[in-house]
Formats: sequence, structure tokens, C-alpha cells
Amino acid sequence: MAYRFEKRGSGAVFTIDRQEKRNAINEEVMDGLSAAVEAAGEDGSLRYFVITGEGQSAFCSGGDLSEFHKLRTEEDAAPMLGKMADILLRMAMLPVPVIALIDGHAVGGGCEIATACDFRLVREDVKCGFIQGTLAITTGWGGASHLLLKSGRHDTALRMLTEATPKEARELLEYGWVTELFAGDKFGALDRFTDPMERVHPSVHRAYKQAAVRRLLAAGLREQVREEVALCAKLWAADVHHEAVDRFLNKKK
Repeated sequence: MAYRFEKRGSGAVFTIDRQEKRNAINEEVMDGLSAAVEAAGEDGSLRYFVITGEGQSAFCSGGDLSEFHKLRTEEDAAPMLGKMADILLRMAMLPVPVIALIDGHAVGGGCEIATACDFRLVREDVKCGFIQGTLAITTGWGGASHLLLKSGRHDTALRMLTEATPKEARELLEYGWVTELFAGDKFGALDRFTDPMERVHPSVHRAYKQAAVRRLLAAGLREQVREEVALCAKLWAADVHHEAVDRFLNKKK
């Protein structure tokens, strides 16, 4: 199976398990994450939800281009982009804090997944970045909308998007994108981070998360994500994008 979903203490952990594909997202992972988000939303015992990737090579390398490159037109791409954007929006609006546990590089769509979370715990030697621009497209899963609304600094957020390069974790800590750096075992880092949460009744976490969600929705997050998806779908259909993906896939071969 390309993913795992399991309870761990008072939290739930979704693990992308496609190490041979650098934990790239395909339809199976999308469906699994969608089901996990739904289950987490209905579980009143949870204090937090975690998403991570198997192994230390990659948290997630984005969409699996070997599959999604078959989508050639705007009409082909829009449903895939919209599906994942909706899943991440629902994940972001879970009634409990959402944590990205990043033990490997997070690029492209992987960076979008992490940005949709409330917190990002990042191993100190990894890189993360919105590299979509190198393929002549924008973020298409809502990553730019989440970033620009949640970031405390417009300039650093826009820089992350427009430079389209992976950045060192310590630099992203300065940007405010990384919540906390860690070394060693990722679940040890997770336990240290969540320990204070364990001492507070989950109803408190849920009340604060509800306030955070209200703020994002009032700022128009849902509508902005929808517009982001539409724009990316248009760019997806352009020859310059398909040519860039062809070069990338041929280079990997």
C-alpha cells in the first residue's frame, strides 16, 4: 500500500509510503489522505493530526509526474488539481492542530502539503521549496493561497514562490515557515512538540483551531484556492510546461 494511517497516542499519523517514488503523490495516496482526513474529523478523541513521509530521503516530492504527465489539457488537469486542493483544504480545516513532520526534502506539491498544515517540524538538514516554476506552472493544490494567508511576511512568502528553488531548513526557520527544527528521530521530535498539548484538554485545542479556521475562511481561503487551481490548470496545458516535464523525466532516465 502506498500509505499508512494509524493512531499514535492521542494523535493520528498519515504516512506517505512510496519511497521508490520519493513519496510522490498519486491517486491512491490522494484517496487515502482524503479518507484519513474524514476519519480524523469524526474522531473526537484526537488531539492532533500528523502527515509525514516514509524514510529520510523525501517527505514528499509532489505529484507523480510519471502519472500526471498524461494529463495534457486544462480540462484533464483541473479535476486532479481540484481534488488534491480540496483534500488539503479539508485537512487544514480539521478541528485539531495539523502537523507536518518533515524528515526528508519537501518540494513542489510536498511543500504545498506542508504549508496547508498548522505546524511544520523539519529535520535540520533538509531542503523545502516551491519548485513548480521550474516546470512553467504555479502551485495548483492551494499552496500559494495557504502560504500568503498564513505567512507573517508578504515578501518572504512571495520570494519562496517566485524563486522556485529549495531552501535550507534554517533559512526557512528565519522566514517563519518552519515551526521548529529537529535532529535525530522524528517521532522523538514529535513527542517533544506535542507533550504540552497532552496536558491541555482537547476541547481547548479544538476551540482555538476553530478560531484559526474562521480567520482563514473569512480571508477568503476557499475562493483563493479555487482561483489558484484554475490558473494552474491553464498553465498546465501550455506547451512550455509539457516540454519542461519531458526534459525532467528524460533527465531522470
